[in-house]
Amino acid sequence: MTDLLPDIPRWYTGLAEWGAALCYILMMRRRFRLWAWISLIVAALPALIGVQLLADRLPIGLWTLGMVASMLVMYGFVRFATDLQGRDAGYLTARAFVLAELVASLEWQLWVHWMPEVPSPELGTGPFFGSLGLLVACYGACFALAHVIERRNIQPRERLGVSYRALISSIAITGTTFLVSNLSFVLTTTPFSGNSPTDIFYIRTLVDLAGFVALYTQQGHRNETHKAMALAETELVMQLQHEQYLQSKRNIQELNRMHHDLRYYVEAIRAEESPERRSEYLTDLESSITGYETEIKTGNRVLDVILSSKMEKCLQERISMTNVVDGKAVDFVELPKLSALFGNAIDNAIEACRQIDDIDKRLLKVSVFTQGGLVMIRIENYWDHEVEFVRGLPRTTKPDRSRHGFGTQSMRRIVEDLDGSISFRHENDWFTVRILLPRPA
Repeated sequence: MTDLLPDIPRWYTGLAEWGAALCYILMMRRRFRLWAWISLIVAALPALIGVQLLADRLPIGLWTLGMVASMLVMYGFVRFATDLQGRDAGYLTARAFVLAELVASLEWQLWVHWMPEVPSPELGTGPFFGSLGLLVACYGACFALAHVIERRNIQPRERLGVSYRALISSIAITGTTFLVSNLSFVLTTTPFSGNSPTDIFYIRTLVDLAGFVALYTQQGHRNETHKAMALAETELVMQLQHEQYLQSKRNIQELNRMHHDLRYYVEAIRAEESPERRSEYLTDLESSITGYETEIKTGNRVLDVILSSKMEKCLQERISMTNVVDGKAVDFVELPKLSALFGNAIDNAIEACRQIDDIDKRLLKVSVFTQGGLVMIRIENYWDHEVEFVRGLPRTTKPDRSRHGFGTQSMRRIVEDLDGSISFRHENDWFTVRILLPRPA
């Protein structure tokens, strides 16, 4: 650090980090009972101040290492004080760190501006109590305002649903903000450094403010995306309900027709003396009622509609589709993702089966079951041709490859967003899509 400037007292920074973390912790559901939760909050304050005091003893080359240690303690504070998963806690920690830097910088800038002759007030002196009063007033007002603002931006919920991309983006914004805001304290010769003490204070506070605004905007974008997905989910539910209604209507019409014709089938079978002809009539009768097995019950209403509609399509294409599905195992998957995942996989399998000339080999299997803490999804179809793979994904067999092949890419993105894994294999004339998803605790 440059000797021309009085740096922020380390315990000021530790207190700011504790207050910023608490600002976000109060928005979320606590992990422990009240007394244990309060004990954790109280213990976090000396821990954060202690890390700052230890970091102050490190050489300048290890300066950033001390700040990383401080962020890790803040992460542990947020992680164990709330009922959040790791990514969500990391996301809030990044926001809390930038907020702490902003509030600490603003308060110290005001103190140095008003009391330049007393840059480091000593314990028990008049300036010390004045500094302490400014500290309480500034920290209290800033964190109270931030809590109100962020509570509107981050709706209190048990799970924020932060993706890896959003987490990495927030960490990048936090790291850039910290490095640029403190650059002048290490190097004064770069194009981004201040030359005078006043400029350096302004740069630090304004860059921290810009970082906080950037993170606020990022969350606003996530909120808009969430609203758009909720709207799309509602539209998809209505579409699935409409498809279910149309399928039920078709089934009722067919049942009425069959009720009218059934007695003629029975009379013809009774009157037929030839065993071969009688067997042929029975086969026709069996084929005519096969379509009414398409209403599938898995325990998941959305999956029921998806599989039932695909089953009906298979019957039209003379494809034998079998299902062994525990629908409750995928209750945690959001509707748009569930629909896209099964829809793409089964549609690809149906498209492949349609290209097989031998009707008896048009086979498709769907299975969903739990194994330990994982959900296994397998979608298999018979395919006795070669399959070309590109980066682990099957290359489309359609002529215009520039407009096809996006379904498998979409499936991979969905599975990765759910922290799962997906593989595509072709062995012994069977093409298999194998998906593993971890079940939430």
